[in-house]
Amino acid sequence: MSFEAYLLCIIGMGFVTYIPRWAPLIYLSRRTIPVLFSEWLRLIPAGILSALVVPSLFISKETGHLALFQGEFIVAIPTLLLAWKTKSLALTVIAGMLMYHLWQTYV
Repeated sequence: MSFEAYLLCIIGMGFVTYIPRWAPLIYLSRRTIPVLFSEWLRLIPAGILSALVVPSLFISKETGHLALFQGEFIVAIPTLLLAWKTKSLALTVIAGMLMYHLWQTYV
């Protein structure tokens, strides 16, 4: 492919990702959003994070079946308790990584 084709492809991909992000923003900026809808929107990040994290905690990589007591789940319990108690993202990430490393090394 030529440079112009690559450039056109990159610009096209930019528009394809830009328009769906800005269309709701432009559409909803002129309207008042109902409180119930606004409260529902606040739950989306937690739902997406749960959808990404929960399968890795409860599904075995080897078999693809439900496995409740695998290393990731065992390490997640104290990590979640630490996050809840301290509310520190940096401490939670560092402690979780350290606990996971120790679990992988010694268990």
